[in-house]
Amino acid sequence: MAERPPGLVIAAPASGSGKTTVTLGLLRAFRAAGVAVQPFKNGPDYIDPAFHARASGRASYNLDPWAMGEGLLATLAAEGHGADLVIAEGAMGLYDGTLTRGVAGHGSSAELARRFGWPVVLVIDVSGQAQSAAAVAHGFARHPEAPPVAGVILNRVAGARHEAMIRPEMDRLGIAVLGALPRRPDLTLPERHLGLVQAGEQADLEARIEAIGRFVAEHVELDALRAAACTGPEALPGPWPAPPAQRIALARDAAFSFAYPHLLEGWRRAGAEILPFSPLADEAPDEGADLVWLPGGYPELHAGRIASATRFLDGLRAHAETRPVHGECGGYMVLGEALIDKDGTRHKMAGLLGLATSFESRRLHLGYRRAELLAPMPGHAPGTRLLGHEFHYSTILDQPDAALARVTDANGTEVAETGSRRGLVTGSFFHMIAEDPR
Repeated sequence: MAERPPGLVIAAPASGSGKTTVTLGLLRAFRAAGVAVQPFKNGPDYIDPAFHARASGRASYNLDPWAMGEGLLATLAAEGHGADLVIAEGAMGLYDGTLTRGVAGHGSSAELARRFGWPVVLVIDVSGQAQSAAAVAHGFARHPEAPPVAGVILNRVAGARHEAMIRPEMDRLGIAVLGALPRRPDLTLPERHLGLVQAGEQADLEARIEAIGRFVAEHVELDALRAAACTGPEALPGPWPAPPAQRIALARDAAFSFAYPHLLEGWRRAGAEILPFSPLADEAPDEGADLVWLPGGYPELHAGRIASATRFLDGLRAHAETRPVHGECGGYMVLGEALIDKDGTRHKMAGLLGLATSFESRRLHLGYRRAELLAPMPGHAPGTRLLGHEFHYSTILDQPDAALARVTDANGTEVAETGSRRGLVTGSFFHMIAEDPR
């Protein structure tokens, strides 16, 4: 087996600094230069990996020290074998993570960098500052738990004079400047309430990524950045996640797309047959499927179409009479009785559960979740402990069915989003990442 390639973590002092744009630009710039780059994403993000794959031409996987054990982390990192370089995009700020330790850590990008021996490239938004940017970089690099910091990429530089004010102070403090990106608001990617507008919804995405790649190649020292990459020792891989059934009808379209790549890949490698269908196209799940799985996504943006998709809803109800159905977050809402959109319009959903949710008055629900199953869920017996993440703006109006699980946040505080079960139908607001191996 080939050795794991050297890597870098693209991190930042805070969210909104430009990590994703820089990561996509680097992936495309290196690819254009003939360098095979393996992307990863730190933490529970199910949107960015699709952009990574488009930019690099290789599948991107989440690496999550809070929810994943060492075996699964090593298994996913081994997907870099055969590549020339690894680029892992961090989450939030470099040291941001949970207060309470999870399986292999608190989930921070700094932990991920130390775990795999990948030096950090810090993306700093220098808007509204000059020499102070060097103090920020110096503090991050000298933190007592700092991974090696290869250097910084200055983002949103106002002009040559602005850059000339920053570089000498970086030099004085021993911080390498690996690139300086001028302000280019035209190269930003469109966003909505749960993050970037999905890769599959952007008709001009290839042109956007190509432009970002050229921009980064022009303003970043790619050779110096690649020379700074390195890696730590290999770890013993563990198993991929097991499939919950042999033949899985999987909803896949703009309303149902939030599925972690490592789960789907694990199902495929175990020999499960994944049968995609589109509720928005009014397609029913395959009649021969053993299980229907509705991932999360944006059903609130398409509630009217879903409510009128009679072939989909009738097929879903027919399946639930004899075989299991499971929904996560948006999929859970569609399994419920009703969904009220942001305008206050009530849309009738599948009615397989009594759940009623509303987006009329948005409220953020965000964070890691621990769930101990009180009843069976496809692929998991009662008592199984699952680790996942919840991220939505819906409010529960009614959740009358029996609870699927006892659910707590990362600190052990119980939450009201317990999921539901009725007959062969189950649903949860949390997106499962892995079973708790402890």
